[in-house]
Amino acid sequence: MTSRLFAVSFDASDPLRLARFWSGVLGREMIDDPRDGIALLPDDDTGFRIRFLPSQERKKGQNRTHFDLTSQSADEQQRTVARALELGGRHIDIGQEPDDGHVVLADPDGNEFCVIEPGNNFLSGCGFLGAVNGDGTREVGYFWSEALGWPLVWDQDEETAIQSPHGGSKFTWGGPPLLPKYGKNRLHFDLAPPADGDQQAEVERLLSLGATRLDIGQGEVSWVVLADPDGNEFCVLAPRSA
Repeated sequence: MTSRLFAVSFDASDPLRLARFWSGVLGREMIDDPRDGIALLPDDDTGFRIRFLPSQERKKGQNRTHFDLTSQSADEQQRTVARALELGGRHIDIGQEPDDGHVVLADPDGNEFCVIEPGNNFLSGCGFLGAVNGDGTREVGYFWSEALGWPLVWDQDEETAIQSPHGGSKFTWGGPPLLPKYGKNRLHFDLAPPADGDQQAEVERLLSLGATRLDIGQGEVSWVVLADPDGNEFCVLAPRSA
């Protein structure tokens, strides 16, 4: 059996502040996280948590991965933008064109995200958190499809996307060129082996798919740190911790 996606995790200078922002934007319940952070519980559209873990590392450069929030109407898009700004977000310029329909914002820690205009067919039916959108090679999309057991729902022109068989957010990768990597990514995935599974066996399976072991100074911990084929860090949790 494959791992499930337990969480998308943010490194945060102030986990509580960032969790309050995203809780307010997404309307998700906050809970304490075992790794001294804060988490948002899954909603009806997604099966994964969003975690905010303490980090002393400052953000450098644009993130490789960001959230795309959907809108059912122009008024809803404006309300989402207004709510994000009220909660501490801000407008940013990452080179988008003036006539682009989506709005680019940053959360209080500077993490970029987009509020997508209505009528986006690709994200139709994906829920409010429409996509976890990343820069990545074709190979990394194939890797995550195998790693999670999620089918490819797009594979064209150097772009890939996967989605859980149960629906929910799409995970997309587009490139090359890829954004430069400035040290450890601010966003990473946490995988949970099956409840009756073996963490080491799952690590070996992921290594056989193209992952590599990684030392980021984690020391003696219960989780295993790996990198996908594009060098993006992710963690395989112990079954009991998920």
